[in-house]
Amino acid sequence: MSKTVPFGFEDIAPHEKTERVGAVFRSVARRYDIMNDVMSFGQHRLWKDLFVGRVLPRAGESILDLAGGTGDIAFRMARSGAEVVVSDINPDMLAVGRERAARRGLDHLRWVEANAETLTPFADSAFDAVTIAFGIRNVTDIPAALRAIHRVLKFGGRFYCLEFSQISLPLVADIYRGYSRRVVPGAGALIARDRASYKYLVESIERFPDQDAFSAMIRDAGFGQVRAQPLLGGLVVIHSGWKS
Repeated sequence: MSKTVPFGFEDIAPHEKTERVGAVFRSVARRYDIMNDVMSFGQHRLWKDLFVGRVLPRAGESILDLAGGTGDIAFRMARSGAEVVVSDINPDMLAVGRERAARRGLDHLRWVEANAETLTPFADSAFDAVTIAFGIRNVTDIPAALRAIHRVLKFGGRFYCLEFSQISLPLVADIYRGYSRRVVPGAGALIARDRASYKYLVESIERFPDQDAFSAMIRDAGFGQVRAQPLLGGLVVIHSGWKS
């Protein structure tokens, strides 16, 4: 791991990123889903539906959803009858998810506070699938997290990741960059009363590796059959790989 890692447009020490990302999500936890609607014009709901459709959870499967604190992905997968464990490093996000699950009567989900870089609460070969949606770019040591995911998957288990990426069309990319840099932090200040956190979230998207580079990282962690499905010209990508 390098001596510095990106935090938005800054390069900082790894331990500092972990602390500062934690502060971001403590700040935005209660209004996170509202801001997702604002940032994506509600499209994040469609992306998540498509994502879960790709995962294809089945009754009786054991699935780990990482960085899943507010429950958006877990709630969708639970409809299949799969046994879903929601893991997040941030207890404030998990608290929001538990409250949302209780309102929906979803009392069979498990909620576990864990660091994605180690996944120490979980045994080797414990899950049929591991998912993470819009969370991998906030991990301090992404290669370590990918190796940990590989460890906890069963032989033949599948990994699915939904994440922002780089738009391939230059004009569209310029328009989106202008929107995200100017509008999203302002909306964060107005709705979530936190401009700085949403400025970081926008910058973190721009610093995240493009789909080819991230696919290479997944392969380096030991996964086979690695694929990337870009949506909206690459704004969002569904990455997948299998443990073989």
